[in-house]
Amino acid sequence: MTDAPKPDTAPITAANKTTALHSLHLELGGKMVPFAGYDMPVHYPSGIMAEHLHTREKAGLFDVSHMGQAYLTSLQGSTDVAVALEGLVPGILATLKPGAMRYTLLLNDEGGILDDLMVTRRKDGEDGLFLVVNAGPKDSDFAHISKKLEGRAQLHRLDDRALLALQGPKAAAVLADIAPDCAALSFMEALWTEIDGIPTIISRSGYTGEDGFEISIPAEHAERFARRLLAYEDVAPIGLGARDSLRLEAGLCLYGHDIDTATTPVEAALKWAVPKARRERADFPGAAKILQQFTDGTDRVRVGIRPKDRAIAREGTPITTADGTRTIGALTSGGFGPTLGGPVAMGYVDSAFQAPGTDLGLLVRGKVRPASVQALPFVTQNYVRKTAKTKG
Repeated sequence: MTDAPKPDTAPITAANKTTALHSLHLELGGKMVPFAGYDMPVHYPSGIMAEHLHTREKAGLFDVSHMGQAYLTSLQGSTDVAVALEGLVPGILATLKPGAMRYTLLLNDEGGILDDLMVTRRKDGEDGLFLVVNAGPKDSDFAHISKKLEGRAQLHRLDDRALLALQGPKAAAVLADIAPDCAALSFMEALWTEIDGIPTIISRSGYTGEDGFEISIPAEHAERFARRLLAYEDVAPIGLGARDSLRLEAGLCLYGHDIDTATTPVEAALKWAVPKARRERADFPGAAKILQQFTDGTDRVRVGIRPKDRAIAREGTPITTADGTRTIGALTSGGFGPTLGGPVAMGYVDSAFQAPGTDLGLLVRGKVRPASVQALPFVTQNYVRKTAKTKG
């Protein structure tokens, strides 16, 4: 779950918000673009391709402070706040142990996706959940949660905190040198700790397909901490451009493009986000429609697509049958995959064409280009999980 660049067309103005790292981005030569109402770096002087490959090989540092952070706590005498939030999402939250995270979907009454988000149970002795939502819909997300859970839970926005993502195979060694207790975390686990006396939330998560961490820290300390990370030889600053190409190679959805309020979890190939226990209870928004889709299927579904030539196909590109005679869908994400050395894309196709290996066409600049459906992810996801011995 992340925001990545499809930069706004409006020019940067004084109305754009800035993160706590804005001055550092400028100092590092970041090319700034408007995104989700913020002035954000799309890349630095080395360029998107170099930043992408550096993250795959070493460690990249991303500023994702534009995303929304909040605590959700129960009101006195009410039920567990996780039970309350389950009424708005299809995921299982009540069984989360302290420090455990879950990816889930905020749904509307029609089963459409209002946003995707991360939910983490706070540490022992502290009530509530830690939420991270996307930047664009964060205000509407928080208003929706507050309204729906009025009288049962209270949402506390954490607008005074920055959020950094350290991603890549060298990320663990770097961060463990500063915060040794993070080394024990597995993928989708978090801890509340202190770094030089500063209260910090570290989760082993991210949206690049690589091992890595997201670090929530008071905004006033963010620049100093970012400089400390960048002092390591293996760490480089990475902009939103490479963040987008990394998540696309990893087959991960971008909210507002690959998923939105007109998309259900079944159509989005996110069935795993609606576990069996919730399907049996049928107690989440849009359950009737979504459960019918589980049974009967859908007219369209999200798939991975690999063009067979070098032409880059972008969002909105029509997807056709292989002979180009019929339009069967459209791309929702597309670009060059530096790890793969060629173009990659995702989009929605008529369900009859969803099988991996199915030949398709992409209508690029008036010409039908050959492509085929490919199973996601395009690259191996390198998350660090618990060993089989400890599973259960």
